[in-house]
Amino acid sequence: MKLFSVPALLLLANWVHASHPIGAQQALLDDDSSSTLSVLELHKALIEHESITGNEQSVTGWLISYLVNQNFTVEAHEVTPATSSQRARKNILAYVGPQRKTRTLVSSHIDTVPPFWPYERVGDEIWGRGSVDAKASVASQITAVQELLAAGKIGQGDVALLFVVGEEVGGDGMLKANDMGLKWDTVIFGEPTDLKLASGHKGIMGLEIKAKGKAGHSGYPELGKSANSMLISALHALQNVELPWSEKYGNTTLNIGRIEGGVAANVIAEDAYAKISIRIADGTPAVVEKVILDTLQKTGEEFDVTFSQGYGPVDIDSDIEGFEKIIVNYGTDIPNLKGDHKRYLYGAGSILVAHSDHEHLKVSDLETAVEGYKKLIEHSLK
Repeated sequence: MKLFSVPALLLLANWVHASHPIGAQQALLDDDSSSTLSVLELHKALIEHESITGNEQSVTGWLISYLVNQNFTVEAHEVTPATSSQRARKNILAYVGPQRKTRTLVSSHIDTVPPFWPYERVGDEIWGRGSVDAKASVASQITAVQELLAAGKIGQGDVALLFVVGEEVGGDGMLKANDMGLKWDTVIFGEPTDLKLASGHKGIMGLEIKAKGKAGHSGYPELGKSANSMLISALHALQNVELPWSEKYGNTTLNIGRIEGGVAANVIAEDAYAKISIRIADGTPAVVEKVILDTLQKTGEEFDVTFSQGYGPVDIDSDIEGFEKIIVNYGTDIPNLKGDHKRYLYGAGSILVAHSDHEHLKVSDLETAVEGYKKLIEHSLK
């Protein structure tokens, strides 16, 4: 863990420069991180720092600098160590004064999916990778906390900010956050919820199916066995299987996200595989796993099946008046943070445009989100 204060900023600038040698140090100075930025300015600065999962160091360095200059005490927690080609990836914990134990935690993630799309303002819309998922949440969360501090409505020991890496691929940042040894009464998570309060989201699990055939000349199919044909049969069976459902979350859905097999059109495919993501609406991953394995067994073929660690549906607190309620189908870092705390999920923008080349939100959404987070924070401290 590294603890930053204002005198550490020169070292911090060198750290950012080493991670991104072309223009990164100058960007740190140009952004004028010593001044307080509006939510729109902060949002823009965050988007302009590319932070695809695994490459979050630039935005991490800038954000640490900004928070230190806003008089937060900032801790940088290593998630993955530095290598010969890359600086360490780190989470950021920020709070007021020396009291790191707070009643409420406000959190979101600073990584994005690929590819990077630059910031663009089009009328009352803001476009760019991460503009919705989830730099809108990061910017509005920071602004909400700053405004509450300035108004004297919160103080030391009330609220901390946690911004993690790796949410989009496995959640290694939030899983590492469990090592901080901290507990909170309430954690407010930031993700795009259309400015509604989420009452739950589906669970998720992944699997990979590998088929092993026998290679041969395509002119003599009787001499080989096609792994592609084996895999196609398996995937057809899975698309027609009945998976668990619930009144609250609807159907469990299965997405065949990636397929690859064979080496050439005139060669019987020896190897083939598929990667699948399942959004769980009821039950546990173990229940779904049994359905998958039973279905594959009925095909009469043998497959190598690997399941990733997953979780079932996640119920979320939504007991605050004044917010519309929503159920979302995507996964979050909520189940990755252990502890007995109330959990809220809220944020600007729509998940329907996230992960796309048309990711964008309205300026007014950011401003509304600031007020929403302020309301959530004040409620959590009552």
